[in-house]
Amino acid sequence: MAEAAIIARVVATAMDVDATAWNTLLAAQSHPTPFMRHEYLAALEESDSATPRTGWAPRFMTLWKGEELIAACPLYLKNHSYGEYVFDWAWASAYEQHGVPYYPKAVVAVPFTPVPGTRLMARDDAARALLVQAVCQWCEDENVSSVHILFASDDDVLTSAQQDLMLRHTVQFHWKNVAPTLPAARGSLPHAGEGAPTSPARGALTALGRPGGGENVPPELPASSAALIPEESSPVGGESQPFTDFDHFLASLAQDKRKKIRQERRRVADAGVTFRWSRGADIIAADWDFFYRCYERTYLEHGNPPYLTRDFFARMAAHMPEAWLLFVAERDGQPIASSLIAISALPSSASGQKDQNFVAYGRYWGALERVDCLHFEACYYQPLQWCIDHGVQRFEGGAQGEHKMARALLPVQATSAHWLAHPAFAEAVERFLQREGSGVESYLSELQARSPFKATT
Repeated sequence: MAEAAIIARVVATAMDVDATAWNTLLAAQSHPTPFMRHEYLAALEESDSATPRTGWAPRFMTLWKGEELIAACPLYLKNHSYGEYVFDWAWASAYEQHGVPYYPKAVVAVPFTPVPGTRLMARDDAARALLVQAVCQWCEDENVSSVHILFASDDDVLTSAQQDLMLRHTVQFHWKNVAPTLPAARGSLPHAGEGAPTSPARGALTALGRPGGGENVPPELPASSAALIPEESSPVGGESQPFTDFDHFLASLAQDKRKKIRQERRRVADAGVTFRWSRGADIIAADWDFFYRCYERTYLEHGNPPYLTRDFFARMAAHMPEAWLLFVAERDGQPIASSLIAISALPSSASGQKDQNFVAYGRYWGALERVDCLHFEACYYQPLQWCIDHGVQRFEGGAQGEHKMARALLPVQATSAHWLAHPAFAEAVERFLQREGSGVESYLSELQARSPFKATT
């Protein structure tokens, strides 16, 4: 690959990148998600959700060889750390205390979307390495303090480690549509598809902070934070099969977890609440309007305006309808709550897998009335039942929330990669990440002891 023939271009808006070239490159990656599609990123800008006004200044990095787009990534300059879900408030505070500017920083991420997947789109590994180099070099030239590649794919992680970026892990909770045959249900789910997660490169830091705390509350980052690197266990007793129905799923759980779920669902039903769902173009404008009322109210009840505007969802309905599934809760014929799920149903991937990426992503919810256990029903039980009925391989429950384990969402790691221009602060962060990783085994043991599944032999 002749590096001299490759040209890097940085543009200030997704609209200056050819949508077909972007989406074609995305489809060739091993872990694509709907959130990296050109339509999604463009809608964030055009709806005024992720713009300089909200602290997200787009700078899309693209590498070209002739007329071919060989690598690209979404890059945003940030003057704050909200909407990222990988907390670096303590790092920013340390910079401030020493009189060194931390902002602007650069994030390679999908705004407000903590969904693991490809961030560094590339034709091959060599192009991906050049993309990382180009991003870091551009940020150094522009006096940007740091680069943060958030919720990266395994390919991204490997390349970042090879380019000497520091790795950090967080915990998410994902459900897998398979009757477990793992001892004590210990296991790790990949970021996308069905393969086992790739281990970090030799020498890569593997620190992992315990999830928790509100998105808008700058959390502390103590050295004693517990950690987890889940390991893939080999199935015993032959191949596992998808759940046949919700009762089959419940039968795989420990008795106390099964009883609790049934009790929670019964409370919602006894309150006279029923659910209906719509997918894609069948979601009518009135349902989108009602969903946004619920979504906006939930944010405002927590003291903050919503990250996403109504216009953003209008653009999703117009340009990406197939990516959305809406549940509406009704009582006495009136809607009272809703949850919006994203769907990724890609027929193939770069690894040659077929029908392996049928994944659901828990995204947004809100309610106009309070009903006991309604949140669990709308955000977990209804989506899981739909996933079972429609052959979805995996349901990703989003960032944070160890309570999700009681609903059979198991812990998995999500990885970010970090480059800091200031040598002294880079060394300090590296030492912090090493300390943060000291709790790996204790956190893993804690989570294992709380497995929701029946133990198998």
